[in-house]
Amino acid sequence: MEFEKESALIEAILFLESEPMTEKSLSAVALLSEEVVAKCIEVLKEKYKNDNSGVELEFITGGWALVPKKDIWDVLKERYGNKNEGKLSRSAMETLSIIAYSQPITRAEIEAIRGVSADNMIRLLVERNLIKEVGKKDIPGKPVQFGTTKDFLKFFRLNSIADLPKLDQEEEERFELAR
Repeated sequence: MEFEKESALIEAILFLESEPMTEKSLSAVALLSEEVVAKCIEVLKEKYKNDNSGVELEFITGGWALVPKKDIWDVLKERYGNKNEGKLSRSAMETLSIIAYSQPITRAEIEAIRGVSADNMIRLLVERNLIKEVGKKDIPGKPVQFGTTKDFLKFFRLNSIADLPKLDQEEEERFELAR
């Protein structure tokens, strides 16, 4: 197999790193060219496609990471995931999706869409580092605007906000009416 030793090196680096890594940073750590790193990533992706592998190579938040395969993670996340990670209430998920699709957005705008107070949900989502303050809206009172974090992208295995599923026409109109 071509790039056997180089791929093993990249695999070890990804195993040891806790954050996703760009090809450029992998290249610097491994002392390999970015072209070789790119070939190694292809080799590793192919290797992990097999059913006898419990991990896969995924591009998340702008970098490569070794992550458990989805079906395997579903079995293991109770023990190995953040204990509160998979347990967002329906209202927390609703608030989070409003923020994800409408960011930057103020508390009042969230409440206009949801029709109920969002204080507790916003506090919970900030505590879990799924959302953060991203600025102030340029209107009287200068209300805080919220947006999603890198942890949000990791949690939902997204590379960027652009990877969110598309809303249908009715959902889009609901989000627009409140703004």
